[in-house]
Amino acid sequence: MLPAAALPTPLTPVDDPEFAAAGAELWLKRDDLAHPSVPGNKWRKLAPNLERAVADGARGLLTYGGAYSTHVRAVAAAARGLGLASTGVIRGAELAGQPRNWSLARAERDGMVLEFVERSAYRALAGGGQERRAGYYVLPEGGSNGLAVRGAAVTAAELAGALPDFGPRDVVCCPVGTGGTLAGIAAGLPTGPRALGVAVLRGEGYLEAEVTALHRAGYGREFPNWQLVHGWHGGGYGRVPPELERFASWFGTAYGVPVERRYVAKALWAVYGLLRAGELRGCRVTVVVTGLPDPVG
Repeated sequence: MLPAAALPTPLTPVDDPEFAAAGAELWLKRDDLAHPSVPGNKWRKLAPNLERAVADGARGLLTYGGAYSTHVRAVAAAARGLGLASTGVIRGAELAGQPRNWSLARAERDGMVLEFVERSAYRALAGGGQERRAGYYVLPEGGSNGLAVRGAAVTAAELAGALPDFGPRDVVCCPVGTGGTLAGIAAGLPTGPRALGVAVLRGEGYLEAEVTALHRAGYGREFPNWQLVHGWHGGGYGRVPPELERFASWFGTAYGVPVERRYVAKALWAVYGLLRAGELRGCRVTVVVTGLPDPVG
């Protein structure tokens, strides 16, 4: 049986002197605590898709991802909890004969069948999630589709109900890999607050188009209340340069919050950088903590 999610997720202030000096506030929306077995904010995007899969009578879930994909692990855990089969199409045929890393090993422990494909062929398979298999509900890479956007919009609704005077001074920030969480937050915000996405990979122009397409898929229209910043990806997806590692270690120690490196650290890094550049002066900034750090060892 799939455990229930712990919603709404905690919202906690960070008493940071740098923000206070700029007349700003920093808050953390702890979506990393949303679900006991489906990691991070992936629950938000998966929940409506799981409802659809069950309603459609699917016997399994099929999805795509890289060797350390949180989404792949989330799908495996969710499928196991629902008593469904699961298949993960993994980028990198060379990985098939190698020992499993901790992430893929966890997916396999949850019953997922892994299929490794050549990197040159992966994009065509994963790009549109167009593969069809009898009895399987197909989820795109990262889990971002129209239903996922509506699931992620609940995050914004929770903030609107929890923060007093939620309005024009509010900025809701999240890391962006495939765009579903940012699209959902922007769609769920009332008039006034704005959404800020921090790209965790190189994708200027491409990611903007993805978010716009997801808005159309989820709501049939576009939203004007969001923006993406691209200078904080650290060199690309999965790259953690020394200065980012130092920042993440400092923040985790200073405020007692475990900082996931590939996504969350980059969003926090960007927020501090933008504050120092004067762009967030006077704002109340809420960073959505989308996942937990990788296990050590």
